Amino acid sequence: MSNANLQYQQKSERLADAFRVFNELSENLALSYQGLQEQVAHLNRQLAAAHSERLNTLIEKERLANRLQQILAALPAAVVVLDERGRVVDCNNHAIDFLGEPLLGLPWHEIMARSLFLIADSPHERRLKDGRVVSLTLNHLSNDAEQIILLSDISELRDLQDSLAQQKHLSAMGEMVASLAHQIRTPLATAILYASQWGQPNVPEFKRRQFSAKILERLHYLERQVNDMLIFAKQGRLAMQGFSWHGMLQPVAESMESFDGAFMLDNRVEEQTVLGNEDALRGALLNLLNNAIESGADVISLQAIQLGQDIEITIQDNGPGIDAAAVAKLFEPFYTTKVHGTGLGLAVVDSVVKAHGGRVECRSETGRGCCFTLTLPIAQGQLSLSLSGINRALREEDHETV
Repeated sequence: MSNANLQYQQKSERLADAFRVFNELSENLALSYQGLQEQVAHLNRQLAAAHSERLNTLIEKERLANRLQQILAALPAAVVVLDERGRVVDCNNHAIDFLGEPLLGLPWHEIMARSLFLIADSPHERRLKDGRVVSLTLNHLSNDAEQIILLSDISELRDLQDSLAQQKHLSAMGEMVASLAHQIRTPLATAILYASQWGQPNVPEFKRRQFSAKILERLHYLERQVNDMLIFAKQGRLAMQGFSWHGMLQPVAESMESFDGAFMLDNRVEEQTVLGNEDALRGALLNLLNNAIESGADVISLQAIQLGQDIEITIQDNGPGIDAAAVAKLFEPFYTTKVHGTGLGLAVVDSVVKAHGGRVECRSETGRGCCFTLTLPIAQGQLSLSLSGINRALREEDHETV
């Protein structure tokens, strides 16, 4: 074979190889393109599904948001949302009805000062301008930056509670009258008996003095019962005026001079003049002291000290003490451990202390005596009253009737 033919054959073979490679590359490219088309179609299907799912989610969220908005608008309470700076960022229509406008963008403390007024002895309740009473609840949202405030109208509930309390008080008054009639009958009969003997001409003088002392003792007892009844009937509403703290304690000390045991009075109160009901406070102290004497105690102490903004009175005795079950019921009206008691004494003590904005506690164990602690707040050098007690006292000081 000549060189020319050989070269031609070689070129033909190389060209055939080139076409074969080209065909293989074309087939591979076609297969790759087909695979790419399939991947694009698959991705398009995934994207369409994701878009559809997201669209459904958005529709569901919008429906839920509308639902929540309807619920928020229909809530029978005011809802206020505050941002991290304490400013109102959202509220419902009840909030506008309760608090008035403007609300959005204002600091919450300004709105409270403008539209919500404190109620004595009710830290979680406020009074609106129109007289309605609302409960106030505050919670942090999940991000701990924003806060949500809920105001619920509890005016009807308060009215029902007041009506129930009045019905209970009237029922207690009926029980008290029945009990008091029994408690008065015996000492009154005794006083009448001594008085009838006292008038006999042949009675020796020392007997007359004994009869006079017995009559006076019974009359003092009747006076205490009647005073307890009157204070209980007033539900702690007492007329208040300035009086000498030291002068109030002096008759208490004098009344204990006839006590056969040891009585110690330790007055460390610096205030000279305080605001309150002198007779009621003195009666409360005498009530506690008489209870200690009647329990059989022979050592009784009364200490009054000034602790910051409080006057703390402690009456302690070495009597037989009271068990825990009885301590829990001591201040309930008509509860008594005495055979001939009315159960009003300690209820009156509790009522008097609360009327002065204070509190009374009892600590006791059987066989270890008893300790009563009366805590009375001081404001600007004067014994303070709860706001409701002051308002009632001002209204009823000259017009109270029972």
